Amino acid sequence: MRQAARMQRKIDQAKGELKDREIEVEGLGGKVKVVVTLGRSVKRIDIDKQTLASEEQDLVLDAVCAALNQGIEQADKQMEAELDKITGGVKIPGMV
Repeated sequence: MRQAARMQRKIDQAKGELKDREIEVEGLGGKVKVVVTLGRSVKRIDIDKQTLASEEQDLVLDAVCAALNQGIEQADKQMEAELDKITGGVKIPGMV
């Protein structure tokens, strides 16, 4: 029981340290960039000004959504990989 509590503390500590790590994802050939943290917060969305002027709004919005979804997915995978280092890859219900 003590070992489980110790592991949970390590997991919580790692999540706290990792939550602000940022991932940048590009979409629409680099014309849309989003920055997402491992804590799943959106930090920044950059859209090329020429793209805004020349492309349809729906296309640009779809690219932003796709980049955000990709960023969140990558953040989740990175967080899971870091936590797997602590748990040794063992999935413990309620801990992660």
